[in-house]
Amino acid sequence: MVELQQVAVLLIVAVVFVPLFRKLKLGSVLGYLAAGVLVGPYGLHLINHLDSIRTLSELGVVMLLFLIGLELNPGRLWLMRRAVFGLGGAQVLLTTLVLGTLSLVVLPAPAAYIAGFGMALSSTAFVLPILAERSQLTTPAGHASFAILLFQDLAVLPVLVVLPMLGLASEAGHAGGPWMMGGKIVVALVGLVLFGRFLIRPLFKLIATARSQEVLTAATLLIVIGTAWLMHSVGLSMSLGTFLAGVLLSESEYRHELQANIEPFKGLLLGLFFMAVGMSANLLVVRDAPLLLLGVTVGFMSLKALTVYGVTRLFGNSAPVAGVVATALPQGGEFAFVLFAIAVSTKLLPTQTSDFLTMSITLSMALTPVSLLVHDRILAKRLKEPTAPRAFDALPEHANRVVIAGFGRFGQIVARILRLRRIGFTALDAASTQVDFVRKFGNKIYYGDATRLDLLRAAQVDHAEVFVLAIDDVAQSLIVAELVRKHFPQVKIFARARNRQHAYQLLAMGIQTLYRETFESSLHMASDVLVGLGCAEDSARSTVDRFAAYDDQAIRSMYMHRDDQAQLIAGAKKYAEELETLFQSDETQQSGAEDGGSVEK
Repeated sequence: MVELQQVAVLLIVAVVFVPLFRKLKLGSVLGYLAAGVLVGPYGLHLINHLDSIRTLSELGVVMLLFLIGLELNPGRLWLMRRAVFGLGGAQVLLTTLVLGTLSLVVLPAPAAYIAGFGMALSSTAFVLPILAERSQLTTPAGHASFAILLFQDLAVLPVLVVLPMLGLASEAGHAGGPWMMGGKIVVALVGLVLFGRFLIRPLFKLIATARSQEVLTAATLLIVIGTAWLMHSVGLSMSLGTFLAGVLLSESEYRHELQANIEPFKGLLLGLFFMAVGMSANLLVVRDAPLLLLGVTVGFMSLKALTVYGVTRLFGNSAPVAGVVATALPQGGEFAFVLFAIAVSTKLLPTQTSDFLTMSITLSMALTPVSLLVHDRILAKRLKEPTAPRAFDALPEHANRVVIAGFGRFGQIVARILRLRRIGFTALDAASTQVDFVRKFGNKIYYGDATRLDLLRAAQVDHAEVFVLAIDDVAQSLIVAELVRKHFPQVKIFARARNRQHAYQLLAMGIQTLYRETFESSLHMASDVLVGLGCAEDSARSTVDRFAAYDDQAIRSMYMHRDDQAQLIAGAKKYAEELETLFQSDETQQSGAEDGGSVEK
């Protein structure tokens, strides 16, 4: 069993190392690995008996597979089939062939291709947070990376089934051989599907009626751990069973609740898994063959990156997109650790080779930030495809009564209302992608930069009655405001303000008609909240109207101090106190009037 002292040691190093590594932009996975190395047999010897910790830590991978299964809605997977099975499948197959064939120089065939497949996998737990931090998850590169990672996770499952069977087949004279094991597997899988289809949903409906969050969490853990135990008892990987259980529940109405219940346990146990890997890492490999380890690691990362780049380009992605994917996925992944451990236990991979590959994959994770840095500093410029600047659209020859600069969510609402009243307008936006997108919905909009005076003249602002300034970027908004004020002073400006600071700057330029971005909708909600709390509609509207008028007065009074933070803070406190005193006075007068009325009666 895991002793209390060991638990305390693991929690201490996790709390110290993980935030430190995240701050250094190295990721939490490396933090857990480093923490495990520090306290393990090759570090400070604080923890030497790893069997119980390793058994418990495997539940982290089990829960990760369960959550992946929950997210793997069959309909969604079908829509992504080309990216997942095409791009992802090609990457895994080609990388395994390349690295496995090269490994034949030092390993026999089964071991070589097991090693090649392990190195072909990348780290989902490592890559996705990095892409999220770089705001690249929703980009084409992020979508391609996710598709490859998803296929890798799927590809692990059949391999985890096949490896024990290969090991069993290699044992001479084993009773029943692989056929007996195959029969057990079929029975277990059929039983799991039937259980998921006909028993789990009714069970959760029954538990939900009890309205006990603790029981629901316990039931979720029971499904995960029970399925893992069932698969383990028939000689299968625990991860396979829990993944299938997740898939079976992916269309259940309880999917989100299951995910929320498992997520905290998954994060903690997955961290424990990485610490167990770090504790198991044989640092003698680093001592005995440091140059060989570095050479193999850099070599397989380079070959993998080239393969990923080529496959990503083959599936129609641009060179910049392929460059990001190739430099984000060259490392080995967490499932390689599981794969090598099973291969060693089934005697398909020598222990010495597994130790070397485990250290190589750990080192590859550490080198991934370097890989991305090389991309950002060197490769991004070379892979950038030269594109001729897009010419601005030809503007209409006739003048309109309204010119709208900025056709985002704010400007579009104004335009739609003007269109309903059949009032002509000329809409400009400097983002070509935004222009192309809103045109698909039938909007008349022109691609042009409103910060250029010649374009404002071409838009015939001098003949317009109203100029709607709805540009999202504050700096560009101020430039356009200055140009219109200076060169077209007769035009009325109605300006959108992103925030109070933006409003102060517009007021300083003499623009009096301002609309703060979320102010009106916030006032409307506040009024509805008061009504929902039992306040009369007239009273709620009066309260909100008085607040809005006072707040507008405060902004117009304080804009002269916009660059003095101390004055702004003091002014805000002053106006808040005055407003509170005003409302208290109104309440006192209202209460007195009510009391007086009751006396007269």
